[in-house]
Amino acid sequence: MRNTTLFVTFGSLLLSAWSMTASAERLRDLTSVGGVRTNQLVGYGLVVGLNGSGDQTAQTPFTVQSLNNMLNQFGITVPPGVQPQLTNIAAVSVHAELPPFAKPGQTLDVTVSSIGNARSLRGGSLLLTPLRAVDGNVYALAQGNLIVGGFGGEGLDGSRITVNIPSAGRIPSGATVERAVSTAYADVPMVMLNLHTPDFPTATRVEGAVNELLGPGTAEAIDAGSIRVAAPQRPGARTSFLSVLENIEVDPAPVAARVIINSRAGTVVISDNVTVTPAAVAHGSLVVTISEQPFVSQPEPFGAGETVLAADSEVSVEEEENRMFLFAPGTSLDEIVQAVNAVGAAPGDLVAILEALKQAGALRAELIVI
Repeated sequence: MRNTTLFVTFGSLLLSAWSMTASAERLRDLTSVGGVRTNQLVGYGLVVGLNGSGDQTAQTPFTVQSLNNMLNQFGITVPPGVQPQLTNIAAVSVHAELPPFAKPGQTLDVTVSSIGNARSLRGGSLLLTPLRAVDGNVYALAQGNLIVGGFGGEGLDGSRITVNIPSAGRIPSGATVERAVSTAYADVPMVMLNLHTPDFPTATRVEGAVNELLGPGTAEAIDAGSIRVAAPQRPGARTSFLSVLENIEVDPAPVAARVIINSRAGTVVISDNVTVTPAAVAHGSLVVTISEQPFVSQPEPFGAGETVLAADSEVSVEEEENRMFLFAPGTSLDEIVQAVNAVGAAPGDLVAILEALKQAGALRAELIVI
């Protein structure tokens, strides 16, 4: 409870400090340029050179099938009916992100993950693997030695220990771009700026800041998330124009009043603009204690009764001192946190108080449970 109370108080101080020191932000931090985006690539390959920690071929026949297909491409035919029992090979998935404007010859970092029952990929090497996009075309080729952060050990009696995840690894600069992705941003007369967090006031402020610097009518906010900006058609001029545009500073509008509750972790985050209308809150609980004192019931000599084990129960109820606090009109975040801390509310109690305030119509904020 103390840790939760300190967390809420610390969050209050951070939000208060942010509200006092909030300054203008660059457009490159608030928006992204329409049509300029990354593309996900994925592939299927084999990792070889493992020290007996690869796939158990009896449970992963697709690993053997992949090996046979690769050998056939090199003119090696495995005799029919022969089932290789190899534990130094693992079937893996390979994925990477192709950044915008990537050109053939540039390199990408790739992540390699086991899709079979390999215990570890440590010490393995990824064989040449084509990486495809959602359109089915190959955009990069991956190959190289893996860097695996996890490791494990196993004893003769079957006991084992694993640190981190040994069945996944990375290959820095492990893929080479083979095909570039064309972007449409240079072919349209307007540049579209998309806000990372759609907000009508912020979109209006972006429009005003751009028009103030580059001239009236240059920018137009078309909705809460997008601002259309007139830009030069020539590629070189458009690049210079965007470098100036992205460095324009704008004061974002204050964030919406929200209370975010993580029901699994018990974390509560309150934004800076949360207020409470007049409301009274009582916080208290009952402590019920039940104690059992077993004893033996012995019948009289030569009686017809039986010896039994009975229980003597004592039930006591203790009510903690009820604490009530009053929220005045327009109560701020700091006052809410101080009032909640004053009653020593645990995470569950804090969530119950906030939900009750919302149901009573006293919490001026959106209550979001994640």
